[in-house]
Amino acid sequence: MIIGKVVGYVVSTRKCDNLVGNKFMIVQPIENMNAGEKIVAVDKVGAGVGELVLVATGSAARIGCGMTNAPIDAAIVGIVDEGQKID
Repeated sequence: MIIGKVVGYVVSTRKCDNLVGNKFMIVQPIENMNAGEKIVAVDKVGAGVGELVLVATGSAARIGCGMTNAPIDAAIVGIVDEGQKID
């Protein structure tokens, strides 16, 4: 799981039937997450641009959002209210 900031969204009118009705957000992983560049994630919690979110990746993304038969590699599964940095 990674923490990232929602920096945008994607609109897709034509997609796999298993993805119809879902919102897609662009997430920039925060520093030190070693997660690389921006990713597109299915949003199951109603996150907005500018919010910090928890993103499940890989098979955990499908399980975490209850879409085991959908082609999902990343899913926003939580919005961060607060956190603490530990050195």
